[in-house]
Amino acid sequence: MAEQKTLDDLFLDTLKDIYYAERQIVKTLPKMAKAATASELKAGFEQHLSESEGHVERLEQVFELLGKTPRGKTCDAILGIIEEGKSIMEEFKGTPALDAGLVSAAQAVEHYEIARYGTLKSWAELLGLKQAVALFDATLKEEIATDKKLSQVALGAVNKQAA
Repeated sequence: MAEQKTLDDLFLDTLKDIYYAERQIVKTLPKMAKAATASELKAGFEQHLSESEGHVERLEQVFELLGKTPRGKTCDAILGIIEEGKSIMEEFKGTPALDAGLVSAAQAVEHYEIARYGTLKSWAELLGLKQAVALFDATLKEEIATDKKLSQVALGAVNKQAA
């Protein structure tokens, strides 16, 4: 008979997933900043890199609250999203559409993170992990703010330049 899995198990599994994802994002953001041509987009990627490093630290705090060693679990979803971003950087390099493509790729990452952090926050509430709820909430607010900034950059200039 299969081992009975609980919300605690699912919570830890998802925590490992987003930990892996955030570490991949930290590796990828400098490449996106370097590829971006719009100064506002470049600065946004650099700012989000700093925030993402903080997200990794918060996740490590959650692992600590659980008495677990921080460890990632390969996240195929983020690897696919990052691969799409790399393709955009290669295929649209030197074109007016590059920055619009970078915004699109970055928003795919943000939406994945928003989904994960929202879920983890809800589960942490159910599991009575009040400190974890606060950590996830802080990160979730930053991810939502980044997504809004990306939309502003897209609507403000880069989409028009791509057209």
